[in-house]
Amino acid sequence: MKPRRSILSVPGHLQKMHGKAQASNADVIMLDLEDSVPIEEKANARVQVINSLLDLDWQQKTITVRVNSLDTPFAYRDLLEVTEQAGHVVEAFVLPKVNHPGDVYFADRLLNGIEMNIQTITAPIGLEASIETAEGLLNAAEIIKASERVQSLVFGIADYSASIGARLVSISGHGEKEEDLYPGHRWHFAISKMVMHAKAHGLLAIDAPYGNFKDPDGLRRSTVMAGALGCDGKWAIHPSQIDVLNEVFTPSADEIALAKKVIKANETAQSLGKGAIAVEGRMVDQATVRLASKLCEQAKYLGLL
Repeated sequence: MKPRRSILSVPGHLQKMHGKAQASNADVIMLDLEDSVPIEEKANARVQVINSLLDLDWQQKTITVRVNSLDTPFAYRDLLEVTEQAGHVVEAFVLPKVNHPGDVYFADRLLNGIEMNIQTITAPIGLEASIETAEGLLNAAEIIKASERVQSLVFGIADYSASIGARLVSISGHGEKEEDLYPGHRWHFAISKMVMHAKAHGLLAIDAPYGNFKDPDGLRRSTVMAGALGCDGKWAIHPSQIDVLNEVFTPSADEIALAKKVIKANETAQSLGKGAIAVEGRMVDQATVRLASKLCEQAKYLGLL
């Protein structure tokens, strides 16, 4: 799967932002039909997203579309119309506020029928499930197993905060000023549990956006923590955040060199029939070898190796 270091969320009804997003350095462009679109603009946003999908050149990008929540009158039409008219351009649909595997079942069955009818769609469209409530986190394992289309779990910090009655410490509710309230990482457990479920099934884990786009230092701290917890990428709400996300989630030269050393040591040990591996005076197990291999695969895709 292509890297998803940076996912730029773009309001679906604002055409002028679509071309700018297409020219950005973001790994993924997520055209949004949900929270960033006023209710009175929902239908127009859907038309605009379809037009942008068809009119702009997205070959160098991974394109996703966030539909409206399935408990609204908009979601089924989002899935139906976007897939029928521009499904061949879309890598995945982002399903917001997924609380139950039934949400995934519905999207999966609907896409099955559309794909059978539309000949231009040559590969199954994926699904990304947003975990935004306590119920969704509790049911994460079943949500993942509901369809082979599921590619990733995404943490929705603002709605998750509301669902558990957590204190609001910032205007956006998206991660900034947390240290003023809690002496540590307030969302360590929730994100770690989401990551555990995703990685147990070979999926990606994506962190929520950082709300203050004028605070690059706060963004960096939040992104480094997300990576430390096992996240593969993070949403961005402003183009100015993209370079920081790409930098933090890109393997460094030192990391690549160490990974290559681990892989070479493992190959040498196997050729000699040895089970134990030593690198720089430290014993290395097969879990570390797998981490090194994954890092090198990403480095190769990014042209760093």
